[in-house]
Amino acid sequence: MPMDAVTTAGLSKTYHQLGRGAVHSVRDLDLVVGGNEIYGFLGRNGAGKTTTIKMLCGLVQPTAGEARLFGKPARDPAARAALGYLPEQPYFYEYLTPRETVRFYGRLRGMDDGAIAALWDRAADLLDLGGVADRRIRGFSKGMRQRVGFAVALVGDPPLLVLDEPMSGLDPLGRRMVRELIVRLRKEEGKTIFFSSHVLGDVEEICDRVGILVDGRLVFSGGMDDLPGRDMKRTELRVAGLSRADAADLAARAAGHAAGDGGDTFTAADGDAANALAAEALRRGGRLLEFRRAQESLEDVFTRMQHAETTGGARP
Repeated sequence: MPMDAVTTAGLSKTYHQLGRGAVHSVRDLDLVVGGNEIYGFLGRNGAGKTTTIKMLCGLVQPTAGEARLFGKPARDPAARAALGYLPEQPYFYEYLTPRETVRFYGRLRGMDDGAIAALWDRAADLLDLGGVADRRIRGFSKGMRQRVGFAVALVGDPPLLVLDEPMSGLDPLGRRMVRELIVRLRKEEGKTIFFSSHVLGDVEEICDRVGILVDGRLVFSGGMDDLPGRDMKRTELRVAGLSRADAADLAARAAGHAAGDGGDTFTAADGDAANALAAEALRRGGRLLEFRRAQESLEDVFTRMQHAETTGGARP
């Protein structure tokens, strides 16, 4: 069984700001990320995700607690040698090209010219950078800079990749490419990928486990099937051909309603209510296009948990 890639115990960070007093960015974080898994780290802006990532990378000193990478303290150079990091806003020397940038970081890693050339060929292929290999980074879009930053994270072939918003600024094709790359790196090369993201659909699609951070506290860590309340099911039916009046009347009986070009979608709390709605829709001349049981999405659970925490409700 692979060694745990990331472990934290009581990890905390408090900032003291003039006029604001103590700001608790991360509080008593106990986290375990197993080897060879994809872990999504979620939270609203300001929840403490980037601060946590910087502590894992040894860039920020914790106020309390500790972080370890493959059993070594995160600030130990031997631990950082096993880490590839992509910041949310990667910075580059603007006059360099992507090829030169990868060469620069390869030399910092102590790689020889042959290994650097092989690394560039691999990164260019994985990230579709061949066409811009010798263009100055100065004119690159944010999405293209993200690709170069990902290439830098691969320098040295580290077993752990820590990625802060790796899909930020990417178009749909770019996001798909990064999703597929993350899965490929885990599946074919045994890497562990720990990444933060606001794109919850992408997280749900590729992650083995997720952690949800609220106001610096980890309120959940586990697999998708372990998400609190996610076993709650609803039934959705999509109906075409209803008049506005009939759709409004049925909506008043349903738990939810959305109108679209493809018809009206009604949500029922259980199967019996859904069957009754379907029968009434057919009686009024509607055409039943779809009838399905649906599980709460990760976004649904995330929103509910955020609301419960920020309004002082009981934790799910």
